[in-house]
Amino acid sequence: MSWLARLYETYEQAQQLSADLPQEQQLMPVSHTPQNAHINIVIDENGNFVRAEVLEKTQIVLPATEQSAGRASGPAAHALADKIQYVAGDYEQFGGLKKAAFELYFEQLGRWCNSEFCLPAVKAVYAYVSKRTVVADLVKCGVLHVENGVLLTRWQSSDDTPLLFKVLPKEAGSLDQGSALVCWTVEIPGVAQSKTWLDPAIQQSWINFDSLNGGDPGLCLVKGEQTVLASNHPAKIRHSGDKAKLISANDSSGFTFRGKFTASSQAAAVSFDVTQKAHNALRWLLARQSFRNGDQTYVSWAVSGKIIPNPFLDPWDLLNAETLPEKDHSLDLGQSYALNLKSHLKGTGKGELERNESICILGLDSATPGRMGIIYYRETIAEEFLSSLEKWYRDFAWPQRHKITLNSENKSKAVEKTIWSACAPAPYKIWDAVYGDVLKSTDSLKKNLTERLLPCIVEGRPLPVDIVNYAIKRATNRLAYKSDETWRWEQNLGIACALYKGFCKRTPHIKYQKDYAMALDESSTSRDYLYGRLLAVAENIESYALYKAGEKRNTTADRLMQRFADRPFSTWRNLELALKPYMHRLQNVSPGFLKLRQDLLDSIQSAFDTTEFKSDKALSGEFLLGFHCQRLVLNSKKDAADTADAAE
Repeated sequence: MSWLARLYETYEQAQQLSADLPQEQQLMPVSHTPQNAHINIVIDENGNFVRAEVLEKTQIVLPATEQSAGRASGPAAHALADKIQYVAGDYEQFGGLKKAAFELYFEQLGRWCNSEFCLPAVKAVYAYVSKRTVVADLVKCGVLHVENGVLLTRWQSSDDTPLLFKVLPKEAGSLDQGSALVCWTVEIPGVAQSKTWLDPAIQQSWINFDSLNGGDPGLCLVKGEQTVLASNHPAKIRHSGDKAKLISANDSSGFTFRGKFTASSQAAAVSFDVTQKAHNALRWLLARQSFRNGDQTYVSWAVSGKIIPNPFLDPWDLLNAETLPEKDHSLDLGQSYALNLKSHLKGTGKGELERNESICILGLDSATPGRMGIIYYRETIAEEFLSSLEKWYRDFAWPQRHKITLNSENKSKAVEKTIWSACAPAPYKIWDAVYGDVLKSTDSLKKNLTERLLPCIVEGRPLPVDIVNYAIKRATNRLAYKSDETWRWEQNLGIACALYKGFCKRTPHIKYQKDYAMALDESSTSRDYLYGRLLAVAENIESYALYKAGEKRNTTADRLMQRFADRPFSTWRNLELALKPYMHRLQNVSPGFLKLRQDLLDSIQSAFDTTEFKSDKALSGEFLLGFHCQRLVLNSKKDAADTADAAE
């Protein structure tokens, strides 16, 4: 129950912080629920029909009872705005498909109108619906459509499809116009806010009335007080069409709670006030700062309502984009990244949050349409949360491929530039680096990977080795990428290096523990690292020869990269032979460049231990670090190669 308690506390805190926000961004009041509205009916103060219109993608907050806010299959009327089958007394006369529930709606609205809390706008709606002409009026003004006095379920005419048929959800190609939700605009002279769903006075009026209709008293397990318990808990948590519930124990048949308890209240006794505020706080947080992966949703927040860094955001956004054009950060050992990281965490976290403030991280997912589960929950304090984030950003920092847009000198045309800047990879980019196109056919892999990454980010746990191995295999399989996807391979190469570096930093196995620098280590004598450097030089020589000849195709190093990772010594012999023709070409066109690269090959090979060099044992992920670092250095020294050619 701690997650409910934290959300309840968050509601109380955030209610004050959100008071100055636009109404659509404020916390939802209790006894209300979100819903997509389809039709807006305008009436006057006496309840006379004026006009109506179809709404497109309009979500409103409407007054609701405890039962209607969580309704699934049984009829339960909302207080004011509701579907045609509820608000229209003539729905059955027009052949409505669903069971009419007008009497439920009308009786409930009447009780509200007869209470001391009723307002003129609510009485006007009651006066209008009592005429039982809602469907007839909507048909006359062309909002609803009938044939032979029966509401249409399909549009088969050659005329343009009506707007209502475009916005209503369809099942098996047909729809029910009775499922269109109606909201009310009441035009009263002297009243500025005519839209009932935006009127705070109407919202408060319903809250006051609904509070008198409480359920059974009992001990709330969250507040620890005797109060009115909730018998039904809200749905529509992730979006207005979400029917999955986090708490559902109102079933008296089957094996929902029988065998352990005699009543559902013994399993989950939560007060009406707590469940309403907790669910409303969760909806508000999900709308503002959640990370969504299909139905899987994660959100992190401070109970105080203060801003905290999002663990799932791309760390690249932490860098100051304005300074990037002025300086190349690809070879500064991540210094600029570290400084920006420290500044960001200080500004959005440590500078705002108290050390011991409560931070919560919550993950949700639903296996079925009606049931939702908490797949991850963690409470921590601000100091530990920010420390874990900073550790993730540092441990997994590696030069990553990014594209920036710069203004040219005449400022008339933007120029795109590819840069390599040190930062940790974004979780959503790790998906592609690990599984690639397989994710297009299944969501379960993506969800599972996200679940396994989150503890590494917010708890500082070691990265699972299978994730690292998958990323390494994808990066070494160069031919799996199309010719126009070099950018994607380079991106995944940087991510694979970052994951391997972070794995070695955190692994409990002494054999693999090592802290790698984010730059070329020319003093390293590691066999795997040196083989990676050799491959980068071989690729550079051939690609430069192809560039000089005006040819565009994969190099031999590209084609043999995966085989090289499995059998480096024997594959290197093939690579050396394949390089001979290209070296002969360069001897004539770029002798200076060739001399530099031959000297580099000699220096790398001389650093090998002879026995290790001749071993055909498969390479570890360390060879990718050597390959990537050497490749970045060579690609950044094109000017030096041209100068060497000119000197020759």
